[in-house]
Amino acid sequence: MTYPEDEEHPRLLLHNFLSAQECKELEFIHKSNCTVGYRPNVFSTTLSHLIATNCAHLIMPFVPIRERLKEKVEEFFGCEYELFIEFTGLISWTRGASIGWHSDDNRDYLKQRDFAAVCYLNNYGDDFKGGLFHFQIGDLATIVPSSGDVVIYTADNRNIHAVNEVIDGERLTMALWFSRDAAHDEDAKLISLLSQTPLRNNGPELLLPLPASSNMYWFSPEHASSYEFGFDICCARLHVLGYDVVYSEEKISCSNVSELLIERLRLARADELFDYEFLNILHALQVVQFYCWKASDLKSTEVENIIKVVPLLPSQREKSLCLKSISLKDLHLAESIFSAESAKHCYWAHLTVAVAMWGDYAHRLHKELVMCLPHWKTHQSIFQVSFDDK
Repeated sequence: MTYPEDEEHPRLLLHNFLSAQECKELEFIHKSNCTVGYRPNVFSTTLSHLIATNCAHLIMPFVPIRERLKEKVEEFFGCEYELFIEFTGLISWTRGASIGWHSDDNRDYLKQRDFAAVCYLNNYGDDFKGGLFHFQIGDLATIVPSSGDVVIYTADNRNIHAVNEVIDGERLTMALWFSRDAAHDEDAKLISLLSQTPLRNNGPELLLPLPASSNMYWFSPEHASSYEFGFDICCARLHVLGYDVVYSEEKISCSNVSELLIERLRLARADELFDYEFLNILHALQVVQFYCWKASDLKSTEVENIIKVVPLLPSQREKSLCLKSISLKDLHLAESIFSAESAKHCYWAHLTVAVAMWGDYAHRLHKELVMCLPHWKTHQSIFQVSFDDK
């Protein structure tokens, strides 16, 4: 924990506030659900987006972190029980992303913001280059992102800050904003969304993600909505990890990007086809990113060859290449933006286990959400709920 000596610029750096496990879990959630962000070369995952895409259960890992961090912000700034969380989001900065000197209250729609926190989920130098966080004046002038560290500061002109351009890799953060104004309470809005979402204790179909509109996943170098340039984020993340997409329906057109998000598909690698049908592109991406997250655990897992791996037919390869030309208009740009990803050697049997583990993980979080929601509705606040028998 690093305290500033300059009280004119109140800020605090907390080392190892998040565990390695928490950082990796948030990384999994972001890389399997993110959409185009609020500025060029930035990608984001908000809690409301998770709810809207049938992934409400994925907000559960955020709950204890948000609670701990709000308490720390209130303690440091001496405003116990006064704050509301205005926004929680995962944000990644990729090659070319930067932000000039600014304060978080320099726009009218941000005037209600009192404090901000940035949680770093990966490491400067190892996972990305560039992207240093700078305060314009005062102590702790430069923050070197390190996994698990958190910087908190007042969201006003006492803490004008900037972020250097990211040169390579993907800089992962979780951002939280805090306000004293209850009208901007994120919890009330999220609880309202959850109350409108059909939640049951069973039904595996409820845990399968449903993609949002295609323009939310389409990255263009000029932030244009046209599909003539750029790439689909989901397809790009699968591609850089070495996977090709093979759609199950022969009728799928090679000209409709939005159609590709919601159709059933299988994954291929080199000349092998993984003969398991995913519901849609987000389903496949979540399982693959879960596989990447749990790769070290899976290496020590004894598995049987229970999934059928078949040769990729020439006709399937041709169709896959045709579809790739539509979803990845600029292949070089996709590989450049997500250059931190690296294709991992794929053991299909381990991916089979990952499918089951991903399902168990989603069901556990869903059960927790169903149990917590009545308490959240009563108190109009999202908080950790203790149960004697989970």
